[in-house]
Amino acid sequence: MRLGIAADHGGFELKEQLVEELREMGHEVVDFGAREYDPKDDYPDYVVPLAQAVARGEVERGVAICGSGVGASVAANKVPGVRAALIHEVFSAHQGVEDDDMNVICLGGRVTCYALAWDLVQTFLKARFKEGERFLRRLDKVARLEKIEEQDW
Repeated sequence: MRLGIAADHGGFELKEQLVEELREMGHEVVDFGAREYDPKDDYPDYVVPLAQAVARGEVERGVAICGSGVGASVAANKVPGVRAALIHEVFSAHQGVEDDDMNVICLGGRVTCYALAWDLVQTFLKARFKEGERFLRRLDKVARLEKIEEQDW
């Protein structure tokens, strides 16, 4: 699978570990940065280009990491076509894909140990969208929200 990954300083170490492991498993990994640890960098600078690549289909799925995972999730979800979620446990890692077609998993580099992060990413990558009528109906409603102008609320 062709994957994208991005992290600021809060997720830099975890990103580096995941990139290495994912490549060893045979995945093609596009690293959107950060390329080096910089305690003054900002997660949107890396997460937004990753999310845009997911939305354009340049990568199949994305992994976004910041200190808590919250900022990465907020930033990624601002890109139309991206369905990102902060994940802390295995059930949501697969259910988010199966039911909601989640295409970006967000992790907290300061709150998620490597072993758990690796389990979550593997589960996320193995999961497939169910494409049932109710799931498609819900996704259509979400996609329509992306097209609504603020004054239409």
